Amino acid sequence: MDKLTVIKIGGNVIDNPAALKRFLTAFAGLPTAKLLIHGGGKVATQVAEKLGIQTTMVEGRRITDQPMLEVVTMVYGGLVNKQIVAQLQSLDVNAIGMTGADAGTVLARKRPVKDIDYGMVGDIEEVDSGQIQFFLRQNLTPVFAPITYSTAGDLLNTNADTMASAIAVDMAHHNDVTLIYCFEKKGVLKDPTDDNSVINELTPALYADYKAAGAINKGMIPKLDNAFRALENGVSKVIICHADEVAEAVKQGAGTTLKK
Repeated sequence: MDKLTVIKIGGNVIDNPAALKRFLTAFAGLPTAKLLIHGGGKVATQVAEKLGIQTTMVEGRRITDQPMLEVVTMVYGGLVNKQIVAQLQSLDVNAIGMTGADAGTVLARKRPVKDIDYGMVGDIEEVDSGQIQFFLRQNLTPVFAPITYSTAGDLLNTNADTMASAIAVDMAHHNDVTLIYCFEKKGVLKDPTDDNSVINELTPALYADYKAAGAINKGMIPKLDNAFRALENGVSKVIICHADEVAEAVKQGAGTTLKK
């Protein structure tokens, strides 16, 4: 099977033009077929503020009412996505900017209301990996914004970590897939206050221990849940690393490598 690297880049890197340029330069130089899923960063919040639209967050997740959906679609699927695509074109990567609605690649359903009404937020139901494979065969590099669609024709705001995991799992039917989560830390940390306390290898048992001790908490938990889910469902390798170390992660390993 051909190798494929699926990379998710976090919002804090997108918010830093110099860091984003370094990452995209490294991404462009990766030797295998690749695709990119990006978060939105703080730009959506800034644009919403200018438009007089209130941003509401619950446990780090954005409540997406109709006005906020319009903002995140404009920002994630438009401004951020096309800026990344343009920079990759300048680096001789023939990138194609997409949302999950484009070519019907990522179908979702509106999250049901339980304790919290997240609004127009999507939980992924299906990935059309055959369609994504078609783009790759045309020597195109898909760049996904974290927007999906429903059978009712709605756009839905979708967690980028979850989107990366779902795409990686479905692409594993066609490819030997490595999934890499890149962000501003050097990996999963034993001590969140010490950037050098990287856990080199993480198993489900160790993950449970670090969670119980409180060392792994907050936003890292859903990221790791998605990462382990991918590993359990056909993805060959999952790495969490600093955006500046993505090339090293692909070649010889960097950051935190997940093990079954």
